[in-house]
Amino acid sequence: MATIPLTVKGAEKLKQELHRLKTIDRPAVINAISEARAQGDLSENAEYDAAKEKQGFIEGRIKEIEGKMSNAQIIDPTNVDAEGRVVFGATVKLEDIEAGATVEYQIVGDDEADIKSGLISISSPIARALIGKYEGDVAHVQAPGGLREYEVLEVRYI
Repeated sequence: MATIPLTVKGAEKLKQELHRLKTIDRPAVINAISEARAQGDLSENAEYDAAKEKQGFIEGRIKEIEGKMSNAQIIDPTNVDAEGRVVFGATVKLEDIEAGATVEYQIVGDDEADIKSGLISISSPIARALIGKYEGDVAHVQAPGGLREYEVLEVRYI
């Protein structure tokens, strides 16, 4: 399996989710299963079926996070020295040339992406178009609505 790039913040969020799943959610669903079992006939017990389904989801998510963490390459953007180039973890201020609007994004791993928080996935079209660019460069992005052009105004490693 290929390495999965994560920022320090993204890795910490995954660790917190894994801890919550193992210490809170897993014991709660095990308790719900035992309570449902105590009610008797399992063949028509909706609470038992729901608890078993939830247990399957929790166990699957635990395995998924553990797999990602074992293959993670954790990158601290503050330690990156890319000489002003856009790289993974960089925070980039852009101007949409056509609209004149400015936006700011940090390029992060797929699991960390949250467009509302200004976090875009490394595999998104805009991030792929920005990688390797410097301040003053123009990135051409093939978006669903057509070709868009963004000028790189600022690159920071925070």
